[in-house]
Amino acid sequence: MRATRFLTSLLSKIVIDLGYPWPDRAQLDPPKDKQFGDMACNVAMLLAKDLKKNPRQVAEEIRAKVDTPYVDKVEVAGPGFLNFFLSKDFWQKGVLDILTAGDRYGDSDLGQGRKVMVEYVSANPTGPLHIGHGRGAALGDCLARILRRTGHEVSTEYYINDAGRQMMLLGRSIWYRAMQSLGRDVAEPEDYYKGEYIKDLAGEVLAGDIVAGGGAALFDGPEQAALDICQNHGVDKIMAGIKKDLADFKVEHQVWFSEKSLVDQGLVERTFQSLAARDLAYEKDGALWFRSTNYGDDKDRVLRKQNGDLTYFASDIAYHDDKYQRGFDLVVDIWGADHHGYVSRMQGAVKALGQDPEENFKVILVQLVNLLEAGEQVAMSTRAGKFETLADVVAETGADAARFIFLSRKSDSHLDFDLELVKKKSMENPVYYVQYAHARICSVLRKAQEAGVVTPDGLPSSQDVETLALLDTQEDLDLLGLLDQYPDTMEAAAKSLSPHLLSFYLRELAQVLHRYYTVNPVISAEAGLRQARLLLLSAVAQTVKNGLDALGVQAPERM
Repeated sequence: MRATRFLTSLLSKIVIDLGYPWPDRAQLDPPKDKQFGDMACNVAMLLAKDLKKNPRQVAEEIRAKVDTPYVDKVEVAGPGFLNFFLSKDFWQKGVLDILTAGDRYGDSDLGQGRKVMVEYVSANPTGPLHIGHGRGAALGDCLARILRRTGHEVSTEYYINDAGRQMMLLGRSIWYRAMQSLGRDVAEPEDYYKGEYIKDLAGEVLAGDIVAGGGAALFDGPEQAALDICQNHGVDKIMAGIKKDLADFKVEHQVWFSEKSLVDQGLVERTFQSLAARDLAYEKDGALWFRSTNYGDDKDRVLRKQNGDLTYFASDIAYHDDKYQRGFDLVVDIWGADHHGYVSRMQGAVKALGQDPEENFKVILVQLVNLLEAGEQVAMSTRAGKFETLADVVAETGADAARFIFLSRKSDSHLDFDLELVKKKSMENPVYYVQYAHARICSVLRKAQEAGVVTPDGLPSSQDVETLALLDTQEDLDLLGLLDQYPDTMEAAAKSLSPHLLSFYLRELAQVLHRYYTVNPVISAEAGLRQARLLLLSAVAQTVKNGLDALGVQAPERM
């Protein structure tokens, strides 16, 4: 935010010139009530404690040194707050910053090149992605975009759970449906996958020309051979579908990491040896255990069972060990809210790997999505085969609308996804409301061109600087002040790993823009004011476009 940077620079120089140190905890924030100015600072109160002076006295000392045409007035308020009233000229010049920066407006070097891994979705390949997976997908993809825009080096990853009991159950579910199709009398598997897609997969296995090693004869031979082919085909086909669904949803993963590869490449054993060498893993009753009680757990946890099978926890530790071995400074995992109890255990494992779980490991929990149709909640269950697939939702609402709705609330809060509302082309629909702000401005600019009036063309000129002085109403200043908050919002979203802050901001900006447009004529205004407002609207359009791009949502020019 220009105001934050400008005042921080101004105040730090004044404080140092007065012989005081600049406090690390000094903050500059817009007051909630505009009567207290544009920005408020707590620096005097922080200094007063160490200096053993009255905070208001320190504030007065600082206030007396403020001498710049960009500050109209400074007031000392309450226990010692410094309230700054910035000049109109200061806010007006923000338009030039935005138009000059263009698509890079709001970007920063906050991350200083820090290497970040964001892992998201990572759904078991036991069925198509459902709407709940879509929320995590949108969150992870958007977070990666925000982190890249704020100077982080980001890699995105999908962890394919292609080993373990769920995969064996998938294979047996397909095998069972194939046997049924052949008229064989076999016992129904316990707790198996029942969706129609399982029948389709079984039919493909039976069609020998589709699946290598398949065909009806496969089911006359050894059962395990048939189970293996059913499992492998199911995983491959479902993963292909998942990749397509994510691509259609405009979600990318740079790395698709196989759980099975952890064992095949010896990565699990490498981690076990590392833990054992530091007495953090031990043998007992024929099993291998992790000393999780060293890290606050109520009991130690099994890594390898007596029968040699690995636990999920073992694979997860080895996987995270590999992430850090690859040089990532921060590992971000996006999990379903049902994994809440697993977070502290994984934090302990990360600490055992020699990492600081506060600095190098973050877990974002994603709450459930309630899908509503005609006001009624749709029941969903992958195992029972009753769910609304992400592909179906995207086909019905479009990727843009679905992504924006998924990102419209904090990830750890429940979300109602109302299909009818999301499809509406009206101001009730949040994504339409924001996209229409961009399209509306583009329409105004086209009309200005058609009318032959002056419109922004390339970078602003010195003449434009003078023209911007005409933006002096409260509506102008409100819009200018809000535009100035965009870079801070982007950095706040990156620091707190909270993309919803960006969607909140865009909805507020759209609201202020729509209100501004209804009371401030543009094309019909006199020439100078018309040009100033066209410049202002162009800055708004650029900011909306940049924000929507960070969300992975298009900024249409026509609607």
